[in-house]
Amino acid sequence: MEAAAAKKGLILSCAEYHRRAWPDFIENQIAPFGSTPFFVGIGNHEIIPPKDEGQFVSQFADWLHSPVLNRQRQDDEEKDPERPRPYYHWIQGGVDFIYLDNASNTFSQEQLDWFDGVATRAQSNSGVLSVVVGMHEALPDSVAYAHAMCDDPKKTESCTSGRHVYNALLDLQKQKPVYVLASHSHFYMSGIFDNHSPEKRLPGWIVGTAGAIRYQLPTNPPANATTDVYGYLLGTVGRDGKIGFEFEQVNEADVPDYVRQRYPPWLVPWCFAHNSQNVDPDAEETTHRCAPTAPQAGH
Repeated sequence: MEAAAAKKGLILSCAEYHRRAWPDFIENQIAPFGSTPFFVGIGNHEIIPPKDEGQFVSQFADWLHSPVLNRQRQDDEEKDPERPRPYYHWIQGGVDFIYLDNASNTFSQEQLDWFDGVATRAQSNSGVLSVVVGMHEALPDSVAYAHAMCDDPKKTESCTSGRHVYNALLDLQKQKPVYVLASHSHFYMSGIFDNHSPEKRLPGWIVGTAGAIRYQLPTNPPANATTDVYGYLLGTVGRDGKIGFEFEQVNEADVPDYVRQRYPPWLVPWCFAHNSQNVDPDAEETTHRCAPTAPQAGH
């Protein structure tokens, strides 16, 4: 956004950035999907002041309050089916898709109660052949534990609530396939829970390759882990409900001309060649430049 403004001879102020950031996401990230259904999930940057969860729910109410999600809430006989929340689920084609909100590094008790009900119904529902659970931060104790829930053991609520969900999914996996997706770390990795013994292992992926500065991989990553790439995870559902996931890399040549025209000529090549902590270990995430300054003494 800053580079696009610079091409027009303008300066993108912090106030203007905060006003335009989410509408810009809707215009440039959601709208291109056209008639393809889009489900939006909250992440940690959506609760960095001056933004918060309430503003996120209000801004994206059209997606959190979609007919598909409202109908599922009614089918589940939720007490307040018309209230949009940043966590939700829907059942489609034999798959129960669940999105959880751990943007604040934890799951609230209200959300855990809701999730337990969803998981219990999925176990007994013969129409549910498999379960896909997505969230921003990976659940605790994965290979990438240093940038996930319970990355600080002193945050006991993060640890206990995250492990509650993990153990519930282990129980559910005894009945049907379960797949767990996260994105918080800016690299691609599958098998993130392969550090667990086989009987306590969930199939898990981290896909944080949508454009943010690429991170260094953790120590001793799985063989197929990769960073300094952009891309997305494509899931293909079989008739038996089992899902095959493949990472689809996006290369510089894939960026269309109409997108390149929005920015100065240097930007797209820079994103692919230099937007990386591996290339520049001292690089900072520039999104923090617009965080509110600390109040002065006496104010």
